[in-house]
Amino acid sequence: MQICLFEDIYFDHFEPMILTRPTYNLFCGIHTLRDKVKRAYPEVDIVFHTRGYLKAFIGLKNPTFKVNEIEHDECLFINGRVIAPPDIAKIIKIDAPGDRLYLNGETIIAAKVSGKKLESVKEGLDDLITLSNFDGIPVEQVEVKYATYIWDLIHANPKEIINDFFAYMEINNIPEKTRVRGTVYDGAVLLAKENIYIHETARILPGAVIDATDGPVFINADAIVYPNAVIEGPVCIGRGTKVKPCASIYHGVTVGKVCKVGGEIEGSIISPYSNKQHSGFMGHAYIGSWVNIGADTNNSDLKNNYGTVKIMVNGEQVDSGQQFLGLIMGDHSKTAINTMFNTGTVVGFSSNIFGAGFPAKYIPSFSWGGADMMTTYDIEKSLETAKRVVQRRNRVISETEEKLFRKVFDLTHKQRRKMGFPY
Repeated sequence: MQICLFEDIYFDHFEPMILTRPTYNLFCGIHTLRDKVKRAYPEVDIVFHTRGYLKAFIGLKNPTFKVNEIEHDECLFINGRVIAPPDIAKIIKIDAPGDRLYLNGETIIAAKVSGKKLESVKEGLDDLITLSNFDGIPVEQVEVKYATYIWDLIHANPKEIINDFFAYMEINNIPEKTRVRGTVYDGAVLLAKENIYIHETARILPGAVIDATDGPVFINADAIVYPNAVIEGPVCIGRGTKVKPCASIYHGVTVGKVCKVGGEIEGSIISPYSNKQHSGFMGHAYIGSWVNIGADTNNSDLKNNYGTVKIMVNGEQVDSGQQFLGLIMGDHSKTAINTMFNTGTVVGFSSNIFGAGFPAKYIPSFSWGGADMMTTYDIEKSLETAKRVVQRRNRVISETEEKLFRKVFDLTHKQRRKMGFPY
């Protein structure tokens, strides 16, 4: 028996994040969506299904995992958009007899498949998976949460931090009295210590305040919380991340590994290797990797009329139904100092935004400019910048990653043309 994490036809609801990653590699809580599945089925071999152009890149990043290859004669397919609860293994039993299709309404949650039906699905693994792949399989309705749009992950984040925190404590047998393991200097204040996990190699410097009264705080290995920073849980601070002096990290924030964060951040997800280390407000945002947010950059996450926020998804305006929704920014994008973003602004992959005023609420990938002028960010110049950025973290962009970079440029050509960009 294997588990196959798959992408369905709604993957593009998560642009620009999914340009360089499958849906199941998105963060929600302390972990990615795929990590939640792996936690629930720890003894089961997992394979990845993704779009064809991502196959080589995902294989490079996950050399011990099969990509778009299923070897066993039984497989449990799990939708990559599923936000798996800690008890999903009790809801969808790996050893349940016979084939079965698990739906939440009309959305595929999972499908246990074997025999000729599995052979048929295997033949189409380079394509996206749809309901038609599982025609004829008995159906069972289940109450398992899934994300339809990127903002679903943002708004589920506080609860998922709580779920992931206590699942981690239980799996690793960490009792309340031994959760604070790192160095906490005199003058630092910890409130509700039983809900605070500090890794052995993390450091909390004098004057920092960590308040877990309203939700747990998870601080991973080698993280540093500098003097006078305030963290109000539920919050996750990733491995090697630095919370700068006087930062205000409010509830519902996940910061990935090797980031630098400062200013005010609320209800946001920041992917690994990104920096927002200066003053300025970021609220209800989802930020990709290798992003740099310039000093005094601010995003609005609440309209003046307190109405729901509308946002562009695949060229169409969608009412998110959310009162709070800020900035969505793809990998390798940058902002200059004093940049301003309106509610529900989407910035694509490898864009460089600067200048006075509010830029457009939809900025295609590889954009260069701001409110007064916008044009195409040359692929060679953007790649040169990206190589410099990753080199600062003692990393290099491999040949496979460079091919992906160029592929994203080609895939997003139509977006720029619609905006009147030259290429």
